[in-house]
Amino acid sequence: MENQLINTGILPTKPALVAEKMNDVGFRLILIPFFGIAIPIITGMADQLTFTHWELKFSYAYTILISFLVWQGNRYLLFTLRSYFNWFNKPLRKVFALLLAVSFYTIPASILLLAGWFYIFARGVINWNIIYTSTLIIMICVVFIVHVYETVFLVKESESEMLRNEQLERARAEAALEALKNQIDPHFIFNSLNTLSHLIEEKPARAKLFNDTLADVYRYILHNKASDLVLLKDELDFLSNYFALLKIRFEGAVQLNISIGELLYEQFVIPPTSLQVLAENAIKHNEFSDDLPLVIDIELKNNAVIVRNQIHPKPLRKPSSRIGLDNLNKRYQLTTNKMISVTKTGNEFIVSLPVLKIT
Repeated sequence: MENQLINTGILPTKPALVAEKMNDVGFRLILIPFFGIAIPIITGMADQLTFTHWELKFSYAYTILISFLVWQGNRYLLFTLRSYFNWFNKPLRKVFALLLAVSFYTIPASILLLAGWFYIFARGVINWNIIYTSTLIIMICVVFIVHVYETVFLVKESESEMLRNEQLERARAEAALEALKNQIDPHFIFNSLNTLSHLIEEKPARAKLFNDTLADVYRYILHNKASDLVLLKDELDFLSNYFALLKIRFEGAVQLNISIGELLYEQFVIPPTSLQVLAENAIKHNEFSDDLPLVIDIELKNNAVIVRNQIHPKPLRKPSSRIGLDNLNKRYQLTTNKMISVTKTGNEFIVSLPVLKIT
């Protein structure tokens, strides 16, 4: 599912590694010279009494170079190993690999570079005790710095993963909503063509009027296909047009009563074609005639549109496509984070559609 969302462009591609994004220039500019000067002072490598002023300068420049080479080498190893090991999946293997890598690089590099320092600045007299002590201090510092890097990585990765999960959930919801919207068109066309076929056979004179009205109705669907919400006014106007189609076929056998003040029409929004789905559902599941008409009543109460009709069930000759109410309920959840309410009493079918008030 995730790969499909990425391929279709709904979900952005996975961000680059945190290591590649980390800006640690300031961190290095401060700490590399600090360690390059502090460690020789702590271990007594550079004797302030016997070294001249320029010898001390060159000596510290050399130890800062050692600090730079050790830091950069371990930084490269750290970033490289991140693509092979994961803290969450294999933490012990990650720790072992890090310790092994930094040890195999830091210890030999430190010993060789420190020996070079003694060869240059101590006239070849190597003090191995100072080298071992300095190497141990360098190793401790490296482990500490690696720990700091990994902590920063984990924090940034956690934030990045949370953001990505939110993007993924949103993309899944958008994809699901789009799929539900796409189900409306074929369902509506299927029923409309059935009705038009029926009229052509039984009432040819009304077939043309039905066809013209159908164009107006379908124009609304196309216009609002990309919209998650529309004004209640637009939805009620669309329902009236849709009911005009029903009146062409069924004449007085279907009736629509809207008991909502016009002043409220533009104060609320609702998912498009919601009311049409309910009218279509009532037509599909009930028997009606001129003597026993199907009456659909619509009112607004407690920030919800209430749609009700009398129940006169009829046997279905074809199995239901199961798009109607299930589709509508899922669209409602994805669009408004609310659910529709369906109530069936002894002789009445009631659906409550939550509407959102425009503030």
